[in-house]
Amino acid sequence: MHFNKTNILFSVFGAVILIFIVLPLCKMIFSTSSSNLFETMCDRQVLNSIWLTMTSALYATILTLIFGVPLAYILARLDFIGKRVIEGIIDLPVMVPHTAAGIALLTVFGQRYFFGKMLGKLGVSVVGSQLGIVFAMTFVSAPFLINAAKEAFRLVDPKIENAARTLGATQIQAFQKITLPMSRRAIFSGMIMMWARGISEFGAVVILAYHPMVAPVLIFERFETFGLGYAKPVAVLLVLVSLGVFCVLHVFGDRKKC
Repeated sequence: MHFNKTNILFSVFGAVILIFIVLPLCKMIFSTSSSNLFETMCDRQVLNSIWLTMTSALYATILTLIFGVPLAYILARLDFIGKRVIEGIIDLPVMVPHTAAGIALLTVFGQRYFFGKMLGKLGVSVVGSQLGIVFAMTFVSAPFLINAAKEAFRLVDPKIENAARTLGATQIQAFQKITLPMSRRAIFSGMIMMWARGISEFGAVVILAYHPMVAPVLIFERFETFGLGYAKPVAVLLVLVSLGVFCVLHVFGDRKKC
């Protein structure tokens, strides 16, 4: 790559934001002693909270994959009255303060409200359960996957689908055999982004399901109760685990591109 004046200038600007992101993380990681980190790694409460966080974010991603991707396809392929409103609704959780999102979910799935009562009669509790955590993560992070899938579907030429249908394929077969495979990279990237956003969620989760504790809630509680020194190793461990998983996922994604 040839470095002209523009490239050098942009590299300097890019370095500023990169340092802004990396510096706090490095300072946090390297200021934590190995003994404290090892002790935290042996803390069953911490390990359980990280596992709960990872699996709940994964369930939320799968839930959105099942119900959100079909919606993304409809939005990419059809024009209808109210389409812009629906797209705005999908984007709304990104803009709404997540504590407000938690309150909104509580007014639907709380035990005193209709859906909460209905689920309670079936023996299902949302508040204070992993299901509540999954619902909170889905609410705030679903736009990342839905929008990624929508943009990917828009890049697939409808003429290719129509050609498959003239050869005898049904619309669902054309979607499964042509559109979905051609969009899989973008959808996979959207899944990673949604999963990552779910892992970091605090505001909606802490209102809907303070217990069982996901890692962000546990970090907050330890910080409030015992201070920075007690909360920092948990934060470092969560960052390291997340970084390791992301590296594996990106390597896996790169291999699928080959």
